[in-house]
Amino acid sequence: MTSCPCGSGESYQSCCGRYHRGEVAPPTAVTLMRARYSAFARGDERFLAATWHPSTRPTGPLVDPSISWTALHITGQSGGGLLEATATVAFTARYLRAGVPGRLSENSRFVRQDGRWSYLGPG
Repeated sequence: MTSCPCGSGESYQSCCGRYHRGEVAPPTAVTLMRARYSAFARGDERFLAATWHPSTRPTGPLVDPSISWTALHITGQSGGGLLEATATVAFTARYLRAGVPGRLSENSRFVRQDGRWSYLGPG
């Protein structure tokens, strides 16, 4: 069993893997945040592009192969529930680049349209 990179403690197949395979859509903004982190960790540009709001999606590569993502910590959230249309999710992600540890902290903005959450960008 391969553990999910998002840190849920579940297997990748039963956690973020089902979102990456398109079996179901992440039901909340936090779930999408975790699935996007796992997509970065696994190099899944297709999922990242599909869940990045078209108005803010970059045109170049979305994954940097020189970065190895090592841990995700959700530090806060506002909105993003099953009946809400907007959200912010605060997180810190740890990584290694050329063996040097680093961290990225962000307060990410999300919006739900047509029942699907999308990442807007930092807020």
